Amino acid sequence: LQVEEGAVSLWNWAVAKHTGAVVNDEQKAKLRFVACRLIRLCEGTDPAEGTIRRQILMSMKTGKGWIDVGKADLADGFLENAISNIEKLYAKLRKGSDGEADIHEHRADVENNLFKVLSYQAESAVAQGDFQKAMVCVQRCKDILMKLPKETCYLSILCYNFGVETYESKRYEESSFWLSQSYDIGKMDMKYSVGKEMQAKVLRLLATTYFEWDCTLHLDKALKAINLANQENTHPAGFFLKVKILLKSGASDEDINAALAEFLHLEMSLDFCLNTAKLLLEHGRESVGLDFLKSVPERFESSPDLGKITLLHIEFLLQNKRELLAKQKIEEIIIGHYTGKQLLPETLNQLHIILWDRAAKYYEEKSYSEALHWYNYSVSFYTPRQIDQNLAKLQRNMASCYFHLKQIDKAKEAVREAERCDPNSIFTKFSVYKIAVVENDTDKAVEAVIEMGKLAEKTLQHEDKLGVDKNTGTNLLSLAAHIALENDQQIVAIKALEYLSEHLQDCQQLFAALKCLVRLMLSKVMAEKEEKRDEDISSILTYLNLAHRRLAESFTEEKFSGDMRILEAHWFRKVAWNLAVQFKDSPEKMREFFVLSFKFSQFCPSDKAVLIAQKTCLLMAAAVALEMGRQQVTPSEQMELFSQALQHLQTCKEIWKVLKLTGDFAKDPTDTLLLLYEFEARSKLNDPSLHNFMESVWEQPQIEIKTLEIIASLAMEPPARYPVLCKKALKSALNLHRKQTVIDAVKFSKCLHSLVNISLPTGLTDLETCVLQEVWDYFEDALSVISSTNSYPEMEILWLMTRAWNTGIFQYTVGKYKEAEQWCGLGMRFLNHLGSLKKSYE
Repeated sequence: LQVEEGAVSLWNWAVAKHTGAVVNDEQKAKLRFVACRLIRLCEGTDPAEGTIRRQILMSMKTGKGWIDVGKADLADGFLENAISNIEKLYAKLRKGSDGEADIHEHRADVENNLFKVLSYQAESAVAQGDFQKAMVCVQRCKDILMKLPKETCYLSILCYNFGVETYESKRYEESSFWLSQSYDIGKMDMKYSVGKEMQAKVLRLLATTYFEWDCTLHLDKALKAINLANQENTHPAGFFLKVKILLKSGASDEDINAALAEFLHLEMSLDFCLNTAKLLLEHGRESVGLDFLKSVPERFESSPDLGKITLLHIEFLLQNKRELLAKQKIEEIIIGHYTGKQLLPETLNQLHIILWDRAAKYYEEKSYSEALHWYNYSVSFYTPRQIDQNLAKLQRNMASCYFHLKQIDKAKEAVREAERCDPNSIFTKFSVYKIAVVENDTDKAVEAVIEMGKLAEKTLQHEDKLGVDKNTGTNLLSLAAHIALENDQQIVAIKALEYLSEHLQDCQQLFAALKCLVRLMLSKVMAEKEEKRDEDISSILTYLNLAHRRLAESFTEEKFSGDMRILEAHWFRKVAWNLAVQFKDSPEKMREFFVLSFKFSQFCPSDKAVLIAQKTCLLMAAAVALEMGRQQVTPSEQMELFSQALQHLQTCKEIWKVLKLTGDFAKDPTDTLLLLYEFEARSKLNDPSLHNFMESVWEQPQIEIKTLEIIASLAMEPPARYPVLCKKALKSALNLHRKQTVIDAVKFSKCLHSLVNISLPTGLTDLETCVLQEVWDYFEDALSVISSTNSYPEMEILWLMTRAWNTGIFQYTVGKYKEAEQWCGLGMRFLNHLGSLKKSYE
């Protein structure tokens, strides 16, 4: 009992809340579904009459609710349950009836509910595409209808709705059945009929269904249906459809005239008459169509829309290539325009469209004089000095015709008129640009391009407000560049392409524009004097940076494939490389081009060739940065350059590791260059990790003498000052010199010279004994080599002799006589090895 009460409360709550718009239709259907299922759970073996009636009502409404929210499959179970309960109710009523009269009354009571449930089942079946079931349900409804005549209208409209639904789904056979049923049911009881207007509507749709299904096969049925519709209710749509069917069937002109005569006495709108005339003319019934068209003005003498008739006549004449007659009609309209017979604005606009379409046709056929003739017709409707955007467009179109006819003065006049009417239009600026290019007025052409560029930007920002396609600006700038190139106006083309590259969204078009820009600017740079090149080289860098940025962004563009990206990256990579090599006299630009070439290569597959290119770019960029750092720049600039060099080297080392795995690079100097460049960068940055870095260097077994000597030199090159590292490098180099099978005395002498210099600074007297001993050993090494070869440079022997003698003198001045005697004696030992200079010093 509690469950039953809860179910009833839920049902009533759903109804109340739906009425108050708290729950929507689908939520209401779900709530009813739950309530109905709960009620069924409470059903006993012998339910009372009231309980059965309630179940019938709830099942019906739940089923209908599911149908209304488009879930007909969920309705079927509830509708079947309703039928089952109706049968139970009828059996219960008969059981308790008293005589034939009671039974008759009970049957009428039950049939009312049965009719509704059957109609709902038909709805569900149609929604699920079950035509056979729907037919059976409707037939049962028709059988009951004799006893329920008031439901005639309902069933007729239900069948009409089925007809509409199946017609829209192009299920023409089913649609024709339902519409025929609707019409037949509507005739069953005239007292409760849907009315003549509705019957005519049903028949018109039935005729349309036959017409669209297969007019050849069902022509007679279509004509019969439309004739019946017109008999039921005279409506212009019915007669129009009849003419349409007759035309499709290939009926004679006499039959069509007869059909037209049927509704000439009716009240019809001008548009309806025009549509009928258009239909006739479109189907090639020229004689009938024109006769009908001529009869229309009599019916609408007072209408301000009469111009529409002439317009349709002109369209027909043009379609049938009767241009001369069409021109006569147009000239009549122009005369009427200035004698008080103006067309309505809407009709005049339509005429302008016809004239412009005709002009455009001739323009495409390159018949520019004829195109101008049609444009001039359009101009005739504008008053002098009138300002109108359409007039501006018209003048621009005329200017284009004059361009092609080489009538430049007339083109200029048309463009001036366009400027007067619409000065801020990008199309007007483009026309101004074309004049400037033709007249070789570079300044004016560049100025027009700049204006176009600004307007293109506005077009992108306010596309919706301006009503201009977002590609208009880029298309015009592209065309402007093309025109400039055709006319050998390089500067103008460059400016147009620069603006174009700023606004292009399509990657392929953008890269094509940038490639063209790079080529143009390169040829310009090559033709310029050196002092004027800087600005243009900077421009090329800007183009390449834009290309790199857009390549990075192109991963999100579906139309731009990976293969396209690789091809473009290779092109720009190679260009950047060539430019770096070409502009070697400008270190800063050279470095930027090398860095860009590397960046572009990152979009390419990492094959051996690309890895070599990447490695070389970074090495060159680092070398240039170090060279720039060596120049006289501010300390902060120096630090920045050395830091950048170090960054390039770190990346290069990673690439070099990978590259070495791809082959034999035994003779490649990259390891040495990386070592020297990194040492220079770190030493000049005063990098605290320098000593740790050098530990791995000292351990290298195959380090070359030259490398050690360069390290020694760099260690003392400002702003670096690392005497300990310098000495260590020179000592290592000297050891390697000693180990040579045949000592190169010249190279040995230079290395020893540097080592003595760093170990025994000039002018210092207070030196530690250990230092002096170390330096003494170097002198002994020198004597050993000098004694074994005749190729030791004499000037180096003299220098060693002088340094040893002077060291002795310095010792003497501080009272270290023993040391003084030793060093002076050491100096004198070198004297014996002097050649021509010996007498001078002996």
